[in-house]
Amino acid sequence: MKPISLAESPFLHLPNRPSVYVSAGDGPYGNTLAALTQMDLSPARGKRVLLKPNAGRVAPPGAGVTTHPEVVAAAIDAFCEAGADVAVGESPIMGVKTKEAFDAIGITSVARERDCPLIDLDARRFVEVPVPDGLAIDSLKVCPEVLEYDIVVSLPVMKMHMHTGVTLAVKNMKGCLWRRSKVDLHMLPPVEGHDEKPIDIAIADMSAVLRPHLSIIDGTVGMEGLGPSAGQAKPLGVMVVSADAFAADAIACRLMGTMAEDIPHLRIGAERGYGVIDLDRIVVTPESWHEWISPFSPPPENLSIEFPNVNILDKNSCSACQSTLFLFLKHYGDRLPDWFPSGRSICIAIGKGHAEVPEGTLCIGNCTAHHRGNGIFIPGCPPVSSQILSAISGKPSVDSMDGHIRFL
Repeated sequence: MKPISLAESPFLHLPNRPSVYVSAGDGPYGNTLAALTQMDLSPARGKRVLLKPNAGRVAPPGAGVTTHPEVVAAAIDAFCEAGADVAVGESPIMGVKTKEAFDAIGITSVARERDCPLIDLDARRFVEVPVPDGLAIDSLKVCPEVLEYDIVVSLPVMKMHMHTGVTLAVKNMKGCLWRRSKVDLHMLPPVEGHDEKPIDIAIADMSAVLRPHLSIIDGTVGMEGLGPSAGQAKPLGVMVVSADAFAADAIACRLMGTMAEDIPHLRIGAERGYGVIDLDRIVVTPESWHEWISPFSPPPENLSIEFPNVNILDKNSCSACQSTLFLFLKHYGDRLPDWFPSGRSICIAIGKGHAEVPEGTLCIGNCTAHHRGNGIFIPGCPPVSSQILSAISGKPSVDSMDGHIRFL
């Protein structure tokens, strides 16, 4: 099996001066085609093309959580027109079945209409891929189809992210990692001599071997605030396309009101030469692209502002457990005073990195199992919101809960 080498995209003609195409005003399908038709897709003729959308969660189209199905449809059509053999693949977050996600998102429907295969990237055994000069990781468990297809296309949604600032074309390739090995990137120890979070360094390390040949960033409806799944939908109506994933992310960041230099995994990767994020070196078409800038609300630095009744202890949690907790709080956070009328906060822990937690902590997810003796343990990888709801609302009174839940 050939090793994957995405550093040399067949669509990237001037690596030091990459082109980025932005389109707007014609809906998800039209915007995608408008951007792709400005590129020469002839290198795809006779090649096998794997489209990797952000389809790892069960969410309806237009919620800002997953790639819009019409974006996927347009990409299928464009590459088929170019003479490629196209498939769509995904490895979802823990607790989500690939088919269930494809069905809910609408990708199954558009793929069936086009006789395009859908691939559960977790179905086959992984391939161990070395990561040369990695600081946080030295190898990755990669889904085999990613290595077998000639061209890999990243189709993320334009989203803010609680752990990594943003999640765009570069980070979307984390969905090429096999099954729960994705979670491993959230549980790494600090890297000696580096202030950045291990997850940011690991994503930059990953980019040494898993850079897409082409990136199509879906800004039809993005997500601001508590991304990647518990934030607010942000309609923007744009599409960003480039053969340089870092350049695409840099322009997407600017459209979102932030800068790629402030996103650690993008800055580290660019410093290593994996792509360009310097806006002065990126050729953007059209020149008027700045007109579509619409700042996204960033993830809150202090979750107590967002959820004043909750003290969240988050150390090395993955997106799956984090999303479960934040979705629960989003839907039920305003009811916490009904269950805890004292007005004091409840202490909740997620993630595997806690050496200890306060007595009475609500421990969410299997990674907190070793603290189950300190409070209420909710198992699952991840658990679901209904389990959390049952655990805290099924108690008859606050007095009877004291000693099980810690009030702060």
